[in-house]
Amino acid sequence: MLMKWEPGGMKSEIARARGLGSARDGVKHWLHQRVTAIANLFLMIWLALAIAALIQRGVDYHATISWLRSGINPVLMILAIVSVFYHTKLGLQIVIEDYVHHEGRKLALMIAVKLVIAACAVTCLFSVLKITL
Repeated sequence: MLMKWEPGGMKSEIARARGLGSARDGVKHWLHQRVTAIANLFLMIWLALAIAALIQRGVDYHATISWLRSGINPVLMILAIVSVFYHTKLGLQIVIEDYVHHEGRKLALMIAVKLVIAACAVTCLFSVLKITL
């Protein structure tokens, strides 16, 4: 089976090139990846400091639950979950697009990645909401 960029068959050069160039959303994808990277930087610093403070105090399960319920912590945790999983999805999408050359496998992997990421994100969000509500 020929790939769409390989010569052969009755296709013209332009017909083979269609679908291989910019889809005009590369800048948007790049920007989303950079914005989530910056958000993750600040959110992970907050989370690391919070966990370090909890460990330093020698807190147990119940104290950790009460910490998560207090103040702005649940909001920041939800923002961290959404940002990390969206950033992960963007990064895996780039890896799949760059290194998987068979169109069927690429489509199957993209669907699988999106479903797994969505399932993990929903599970984490549900957990935080169940604890805080």
